[in-house]
Amino acid sequence: MIQSLYLGLKYLQYHIYRTLILIGSIGLIIYLPLGLRKLISESERQMMARADSTPLIIGSKGNATDLVINSIYLEQSDIELIAYSKTKKLDKLGFGYSIPLISVFNARDYPIVGTTLDYFNFRGLEIASGRNLQFVGECVIGSHVADELSLAPGDSLVSSPDNFLDLAGSYPLQMKVVGVLNTSNTPDDRAVFTDLKTNWVIMGLGHGHQDMKKVTDFSLILEQDSSNITASAKLFIYNKINGEDLESFHFHGDANTFPISAVIFVPDHHKAATLLRGRYKTEAFKEQILVPSDVVRHLLENIFRIKHLFNTAFILVGLATFLILSLIIALTLRLRKKELYTMFTIGSSKTKTIEIICTELFVIVLGSISLAILLYGVTGYFVEAFIRQFIL
Repeated sequence: MIQSLYLGLKYLQYHIYRTLILIGSIGLIIYLPLGLRKLISESERQMMARADSTPLIIGSKGNATDLVINSIYLEQSDIELIAYSKTKKLDKLGFGYSIPLISVFNARDYPIVGTTLDYFNFRGLEIASGRNLQFVGECVIGSHVADELSLAPGDSLVSSPDNFLDLAGSYPLQMKVVGVLNTSNTPDDRAVFTDLKTNWVIMGLGHGHQDMKKVTDFSLILEQDSSNITASAKLFIYNKINGEDLESFHFHGDANTFPISAVIFVPDHHKAATLLRGRYKTEAFKEQILVPSDVVRHLLENIFRIKHLFNTAFILVGLATFLILSLIIALTLRLRKKELYTMFTIGSSKTKTIEIICTELFVIVLGSISLAILLYGVTGYFVEAFIRQFIL
């Protein structure tokens, strides 16, 4: 047996390139279904963990999946906005507390999420450097945003309101970065957090400008009476908020009517959640209430059905590889006809010849399995980073 192994290794070493190609192709065929299964399973686990940690979501009636994706994974989608007053109505019910969210703008391709300080407590987000939000025009960024954009507390980040909700009169806002969050390995790492008022400023619902009572350029004034001053289009509109012009920022209209994307509701107990869901079943509410885990589970069931198609494809590819390998062995035996004849001539038996060939095949299969195990281990090491980068 040792002699057969020695001769088999020498033969494979002599034909090293063909040997490596065979090991690589068979190894990939073994690895692909296992690697895909691991990727899908880990993706499902992380997505469900995020959904399970969110009790209830209230938003406009429509596509439930888009609402959940926007609220939980902070992926912006075309959903109808609701009034901020819905948050106060929910709080008055006494079933728990609500966390408003609004996410319709971006900053350097990262979502700007307007919310309250309750969101950070709810998600268990902690400040790694700097401080939390205090004033309008400030932002706290996730660890991934800070790393990719090389930002730190004290730097600035400009919003990009050039999307489907780019309302007339909206302005890019230069926000001051006041804090960087600890890494949480969640979509929060890839978000820019502000308070609600900062988002409303970007929308054009609020703004700051020069004090009309102190202007020296009277061409800025269109009309003036004892109580009102009407400014012209030449009036300078601030695109950043700092301590000097903070007091000049104001909003036009009732803040209760201003838009938000959704509300995360955290009930005091299971009974409170059930009672609240029951109330939203009536026609008295124009919004819908969702259990994120149910929506995400249904979504995953539909998406990951493709896994069965992949498994079938890999079986067919594996069968094709086996047939090709069989063909290669048959052709190799024909090419080695003189070599085998020489072995018989010097006294080698048919059994010994078959043993040598089987030893060669064993080494190739063992190498392929080792390659598949190596790739599977590498997949386990990078799978979380891959999911955060391309899936969540």
